[in-house]
Amino acid sequence: MASPEKISFPSLRKPAGALPADAPHWNPQRPSAMPHHRYRPVYERVEVPLADRSWPARKLDRAPLWVPVDLRDGNQALAEPMDTERKRRMFDLLVTMGFKEIEVGYPSASQTDFDFVRHLATSDALPDDVTISVFTPARGDLIDRTIASIEGLPRALVHLYTATAPTWREVVLRRSRAEVHGLIIEAATHLLRRADGHRGDVRFEFSPEVFNLTEPDFVLEVCDGVTELWEASPDRPVVHNLPATVEIATPNVYADQIEYMDRHLARRDSVILSVHPHNDRGTGVACAELAVLAGAQRVEGCLFGNGERTGNVDLAALALNLYVQGVNPMIDFSDIDTIREVVEYCNRLPVHIRHPYVGDLVHTAFSGTHQDAIAKGLARHAEQAAELGVPADQAPWNVPYLPIDPGDIGRTYEEVIRINSQSGKGGIAHLLHTHHGLDLPQKLRVDFSRAVQRVTDTSGRELTHQELWELFRSTYLRHGKSGPVRLLSWSTEASEPGPHRFTCTIEADGAEHEVRGDGNGPLAALTDALKTIGIVVDILDYTEHAVTTGPDSPATAYAECLVDGVVCWGAGWDTSLLTASVDAVMAAVNRARSGLS
Repeated sequence: MASPEKISFPSLRKPAGALPADAPHWNPQRPSAMPHHRYRPVYERVEVPLADRSWPARKLDRAPLWVPVDLRDGNQALAEPMDTERKRRMFDLLVTMGFKEIEVGYPSASQTDFDFVRHLATSDALPDDVTISVFTPARGDLIDRTIASIEGLPRALVHLYTATAPTWREVVLRRSRAEVHGLIIEAATHLLRRADGHRGDVRFEFSPEVFNLTEPDFVLEVCDGVTELWEASPDRPVVHNLPATVEIATPNVYADQIEYMDRHLARRDSVILSVHPHNDRGTGVACAELAVLAGAQRVEGCLFGNGERTGNVDLAALALNLYVQGVNPMIDFSDIDTIREVVEYCNRLPVHIRHPYVGDLVHTAFSGTHQDAIAKGLARHAEQAAELGVPADQAPWNVPYLPIDPGDIGRTYEEVIRINSQSGKGGIAHLLHTHHGLDLPQKLRVDFSRAVQRVTDTSGRELTHQELWELFRSTYLRHGKSGPVRLLSWSTEASEPGPHRFTCTIEADGAEHEVRGDGNGPLAALTDALKTIGIVVDILDYTEHAVTTGPDSPATAYAECLVDGVVCWGAGWDTSLLTASVDAVMAAVNRARSGLS
């Protein structure tokens, strides 16, 4: 193969700055020319007052209240927002999975959203234990439109929001801190007044948008004022949702901010502390988990992380992260492929093949070392289940590289191990055993893996388990019946006590020979017969087994032979174990004499 030529990338600039004075000798990385000085660290942008944090010592031992916002926040991020039919399909999925509070739309933003809320209000779609949430900016006419949309609903949560961070106040709203505070109180008052005339049960939620970049004392001032205005009480709490609208720091900073609010919010027993992390830095899941440790009781997000820019926090990942720690997620993910199918249909966006838990390849191993560990782990899991006397799907799970049993979320083991040029003997043997009943001896695994490697290196693609079986058949099994040396007919007999006799007609190098041999077993007698025509065979290793259970099960035999000084493996497959063993030896003979060792 010709060596590839060096490729240049003229649009990139190789880092070439001076090595930092304190750089250790083992780290030769040089400063990039990218203008990092344009950006300020979070500690220069917002005060993080918490110093005596306690969240790192806590443990996640229960699920928060999950609130999917796929139908609102996720929907507004779609190039083609959902129509009513797609919204209804998503809503029905969320209800079936067990969500009890669902944000269903932004009624003042589009007629489709308004109509969908009206559909829920005038149909039997809403179960008795599910509350819908609707989203509105802090503006009187939009609040009116939102209240109109929920007329007739027995229960609703109205979610009021306003951006509070300095950059948003100055650039977007063009209002002072005091003016923004006044705007929020005015809108909260208007909402309270309008809700008083609603015949159903209406509760309230407030989001200081861009909380994570807002001064902590301002957030407290605003949230406490809203709590008092809305007359929150333990039996009628308000929701204060503190979003990381744009991720700008490591997750521990967000946790510090949440714990500060958890400690200092007024009427804390009358407040449901909620978070809504986005994923701009790729750490939305970590932000949510640490926020729950820090005191958050409610998490807003989307299935599989849809949303503006890099998306909202992924509720599926969060819930299943708890599940693999032995915590009930309170949501059903037992058929994750159906969930993905609905989400992809409604969003018209694909879920990435490496997406946690649901991606096509997340339970798949191509690497040989991973495959070997998984294969051994699955075998040990089956043994432990038998020892405990329970079904395998009820036994404690402890399989290397698989944090979750794929079967628990409706996946199969079909795709756990897949074979390409990176694969090893353990994975190859596992697939042949799982799908075709073969139990290859250890040394044969090594031998066959070389044949697989040659094929995958040449083709550059993976092999299915059926293709693997065909390769095994062509590499070993077929040589028992064809090649330079063929048994045209044969029979064995034994006297008790006494040696075995092997009588046969052999075709070798185009000539037929009537020969016989004696030995302490059929295979020893076969090698003695071969010696009479100048083929010297010594059987170094031999293994046999039934492929399945029952009297009609095929048998497989594996023979490692030294043939005229050449070591070679052969295999045989037949309903007769004796025939399979004879074919295995003849396969080794033919492979050796054909130069296939």
